[in-house]
Amino acid sequence: MTSTLPSPLSVLQQHRVLGQLAAAALETLAGEATRTTFADGDLVATPGQLAEQLWLVAQGHARLEDTEQGWQVNLQAGDWVGAGVSSPAVQQQAQLVALQDATLVALPLATLVAASAQAPALASQLGTLPHVVGGPGLERVHNDPAMNLLATPMRSLLKREPIVAPPTATIREVATIMATQRASSVLLIEQDLLFGIVTDRDLRNRVVAQGLDIERPVADIATLAPLTVQARSPAFEALQLMARHNIHHLPVMDGQRILGMVTATDLTEQHSTSAVYLASDIYKQTTITGLAAVSARVKRLQRHLAAADASAYSTGHIVTTITDALTTRLIHLAEAELGPAPVDYVWVAAGSQARSEQTAKSDQDNCLVLDDSYDDAQHGDYFRALSKFVCDGLDACGYVHCPGEMMAMTDQWRQPLSRWRRYFRQWVEQPDPKALMLTCVFFDLRAVHGNTALLDGLRRQVLAETRGNTLFLAHMVGNALKHRPPLGLFGQIAPTRGGEHSGTIDLKHTGIVPIVDLARVYALAGGLDAVNTHDRLEQAAHAGEVSEDSARDLRDALESLGKIRIAHQARQIERGQPPDNFLRPDELSNVERAHLKSAFGVVQQLQSVLGQRYQGGRF
Repeated sequence: MTSTLPSPLSVLQQHRVLGQLAAAALETLAGEATRTTFADGDLVATPGQLAEQLWLVAQGHARLEDTEQGWQVNLQAGDWVGAGVSSPAVQQQAQLVALQDATLVALPLATLVAASAQAPALASQLGTLPHVVGGPGLERVHNDPAMNLLATPMRSLLKREPIVAPPTATIREVATIMATQRASSVLLIEQDLLFGIVTDRDLRNRVVAQGLDIERPVADIATLAPLTVQARSPAFEALQLMARHNIHHLPVMDGQRILGMVTATDLTEQHSTSAVYLASDIYKQTTITGLAAVSARVKRLQRHLAAADASAYSTGHIVTTITDALTTRLIHLAEAELGPAPVDYVWVAAGSQARSEQTAKSDQDNCLVLDDSYDDAQHGDYFRALSKFVCDGLDACGYVHCPGEMMAMTDQWRQPLSRWRRYFRQWVEQPDPKALMLTCVFFDLRAVHGNTALLDGLRRQVLAETRGNTLFLAHMVGNALKHRPPLGLFGQIAPTRGGEHSGTIDLKHTGIVPIVDLARVYALAGGLDAVNTHDRLEQAAHAGEVSEDSARDLRDALESLGKIRIAHQARQIERGQPPDNFLRPDELSNVERAHLKSAFGVVQQLQSVLGQRYQGGRF
């Protein structure tokens, strides 16, 4: 930069709107502003970044453009664009490019929010400026409706009293109620308890299409004992249920009392509801090619969730729900081709999918637990074909084959229940290095499709054998302590030296994995049934395996690391790059750097505590 460039204060003073503010307000804004000179063609702000700052053209020209929609607008000195002045759609979809040599001044969104709260004249001009939510020290800008959805309790989404009918009512009577009330569903109530639900889809598919007598009791076509959600639950749980089970109506309950109904349509203005429609599209596909095309939208879903400031906990559950839907649909397609399974089985997710902690960058870890009536000579070909179809299909959808071949298509991980029982017993009784590596994958299991009782019994056995087993847990602790956070001698962040990712921080293996490992040890020591890391830490605190304060610190560290990782991947997706876990420190703001250092410090401290506990043999 040269001395001839205008100062941020002079740019604000000369602006047609900002120049009308009091001198003190202008000086405060100028103190937070940044001035940058860009060369011709430089990308000033990518889609989504326009929502983070207000840009003023001080010198030269710039161009606002949406490459997907095919429009562009040229800007000159004195024009402004971005937070507060551009529409939400433009902020999320358009990019800003410099023309010739251009100097722009940027005002951070938080600064604008604070200033507009003190200056009504400024607020009146910044029509798309978001408000601020949170308490002192916890404030964050809230400008995406998806964040409302993820933070809002279900109770607040109810729009009307529940529309009900007795299960003895006729199909005609219930259809009349739905037409009169302009409702897409009716709840069936018996003795003030929820009996079932009837939707407009039931009327189409189970009555009209089947030519059913409309004077029959409506209970004949109802979905009995439907899935429900509690009124105090966050709305993302409703999204998760809708997407996972391909449904569009959820009764909202207060205990056993019915409060009303929420539908997918009620949520259509929220970005994250794309998870519901994405799952719905998945269940409509009849080919792997079609599923692969739909799965390509997962990256955009994660980007929307990141833009909405969704929590890492919520994002992991929503993204994993899509993986579950793809897996289930692939199993349906395989069974349609191969015929029904000859014996009971359960398809089981392992690793991050089991923990509901996936992001757009994931490979596949899975296995198959077969009923003990399985006979390889009679049934082996069927299950080999089914598992290969599903695993290859997941690979085609972007969930690459596990490099360690920990997949159901591998003979070793497609076994009867009795063999799985022997596997786990051997790993616990003989915890050699290979066994410890396998436990880190297969002690995190969750049923996705099939007879879930097969997995339930196996998990009960495993937890019974690990609870209080000091020898096994000592080995688990030693293995967990191999993953250390990247902090140097004086507590400074120490990026990787040498290799392909030199100069980066591996957010997964040196940040998130150590917390996952700690939580797994707590869960196995206490015989706790939670699989998600956040939930394990919560249960471990209640069970006394770790203090309440330490569990809360680890949950906060996990959330902080997870959000930084998701934001890093979202930026890569925006740039058209494949998402990964390797972050360069210069990508971080000062605040993010402080959060990262604090999170690493928490992990390092709790690892030390667990190591001392192990050395003392006091499990």
